[in-house]
Amino acid sequence: MTHFRTDKEQNNTFKNDFHREDSYLRAQKKVKQIVGFYWHLASYVVVNLFLIFIIGRNTDNFWSFGTFSTAIFWGIGLFFHFLGVFGPDFFFGKNWEQRKIKEYMDKDKKRWE
Repeated sequence: MTHFRTDKEQNNTFKNDFHREDSYLRAQKKVKQIVGFYWHLASYVVVNLFLIFIIGRNTDNFWSFGTFSTAIFWGIGLFFHFLGVFGPDFFFGKNWEQRKIKEYMDKDKKRWE
């Protein structure tokens, strides 16, 4: 016996396939962003160690700003790349503000009890 799908069943199947594909593409994009950040981090470490070593060997004053300036400014850019990939929620987590507000309200409530 052949089962023919109704328009509603076909529409639901299409929506499910679309959401699955959309979810896959968003996940794939996020993974590529994370991999890109880690490549950026690896090149930052390798290049700056090399530069600091070379500059340090060829200067009398190792602890000068010039020795570390590339690492400092590139590090600022790397930090913003990190925030772009992982977002500010990485440090505080999701719903951090709501948890803190509840914590302070609970403390205040205990104080008045």
